[in-house]
Amino acid sequence: MCRNIRPLHNYEPATTHDEVHDAALQYVRKISGMRKPARVNEEAFNRAVEAVAAASQTLLSELVATTPPRDRAVEIERARERAALRYASGA
Repeated sequence: MCRNIRPLHNYEPATTHDEVHDAALQYVRKISGMRKPARVNEEAFNRAVEAVAAASQTLLSELVATTPPRDRAVEIERARERAALRYASGA
């Protein structure tokens, strides 16, 4: 359920609004226990997603990086390699 919640700070290219929103959505889904809220809860759910996204975006914009930005493509490849090792050893 939390596959979109990953580190978003200090990447090149920079983190997009959509990535922040997707992470916020996954967070709200996790803590609410709802993938899709009932109509009566939809407004509160959507407000929570927007509030978490805004707070996350504020945090990311205020953080100061002390290391060079990580290359997103390199990090994705490393994650694939770790997953291949993890799933190959589990078989």
